[in-house]
Amino acid sequence: MRIAYTFLLLLISLAASAANVDTLKNYLEQTTSGRARFAQIMVDKNMKQLQQVTGTMEFVRPGKFRWEYEKPYEQLLVGDGTRLWVYDKDLNQVTVRKLDQALGDSPAALLAGSNDIEKTYKVTNIGNQEGLDWVEAVPKAKENAFERIRLGFGANGLQAMELRDQFGQMTVIKFASVERNPKLAPERFRFTPPKGADVISD
Repeated sequence: MRIAYTFLLLLISLAASAANVDTLKNYLEQTTSGRARFAQIMVDKNMKQLQQVTGTMEFVRPGKFRWEYEKPYEQLLVGDGTRLWVYDKDLNQVTVRKLDQALGDSPAALLAGSNDIEKTYKVTNIGNQEGLDWVEAVPKAKENAFERIRLGFGANGLQAMELRDQFGQMTVIKFASVERNPKLAPERFRFTPPKGADVISD
């Protein structure tokens, strides 16, 4: 089943737009919604490309988001505040889980309520690299899927994100058309399984 829970970990990136840790925390408190396009590449420890996807995402705090993959395959993830719906169009299959269980201690969990990023991550400024100012978040829990997460910021706000997992694989995301606090219709965060779809739940 092609359920890309990894991408849920990217949601936190749209709730930040400064390379200063204090400003990052303040921004989390002041950001209630967001929208952006993304292009994401996954590489292995030898920098060999494993996957490339593009799409759009939206979120409204607390706990509501919509993540749509457009290429190379269509997949939709919707968090309605209590449940996570994952729809794979090719398989005509829907997976539904309780939102808190699906997100756990991932950065996406911050969108479900808590703004205390330092409760879960050790956050530091790591300076300017290749024209971007970077913040690094290292999870305090050893069982976290990622070894570290980096957010890169330029003149126009968030521009890049890097997530390195425990196996040396790295996910690199570039964002475009980032909007802070747009007005988003409530129905964007509701999901009804298509007729005939196979529904799998916990």
